Amino acid sequence: MEFRYRYSDAVRNGVQAQVPVLYVADADAARRFYEVFGYSELRTGGDGESRWSYLQCGELTLLLAAVTPRLVTVELPLLIYLYVDDLTATIDRLTAAGYPVERAGYPDHAPGGECRTTDPDGNVVVFGQRRAVPEQARSPEADKEARFSLIREAAERVSRHGSAPARCQIGGPRGEACPEPAEVKLADSWGDTVWGCLAHADETLLNARGAFLATEDGQGLGAYLRTRQPPSPPIARAANP
Repeated sequence: MEFRYRYSDAVRNGVQAQVPVLYVADADAARRFYEVFGYSELRTGGDGESRWSYLQCGELTLLLAAVTPRLVTVELPLLIYLYVDDLTATIDRLTAAGYPVERAGYPDHAPGGECRTTDPDGNVVVFGQRRAVPEQARSPEADKEARFSLIREAAERVSRHGSAPARCQIGGPRGEACPEPAEVKLADSWGDTVWGCLAHADETLLNARGAFLATEDGQGLGAYLRTRQPPSPPIARAANP
């Protein structure tokens, strides 16, 4: 029997709806956070050991689930990406509700701007605006905040490895030593490297042409090239006499 795939059959018999599920510690606190983005609660339920809240925003749905004992979830760099109609209005609502927001510049997939925040459970939520804004209307602080956010992330990686020297090696504009601890490593395409504090690293990235953050997370060029090396030949074993 010959089997032929038909797109119409796939659409008819395929997924009809999708409901993302977030496991949270407090369903009410999480609901209040996502209500800032325009979600509203349609149904809720549960008992003493579990609680759920079913949210909807237009055609989008989200299920919040709180269980006892709480599930151990894996920390992820990004859990949810949301596109919003008005980035500035969303920032204002989040800020007014007490949720800190970091700008992340104007990437190609969000020419109207992109921001990052966290929900009450620490889940990273990034939101952007598809509708582009004119160059003159862009926030002059957005690119600076985005760059400094990357510097902080690099510093966090370094602190986990504990590989930085004691003091900033960049120093001041007149050669004065900097007493601040070194938190990030910078490099350039000529092979020069230097460790600096957050403030001097930010200044260097702005003024030193070709400088970039050199993270030490094990995923750099060396690790990449090692995966492309041919396997070592097996070691011949001598025969027993």
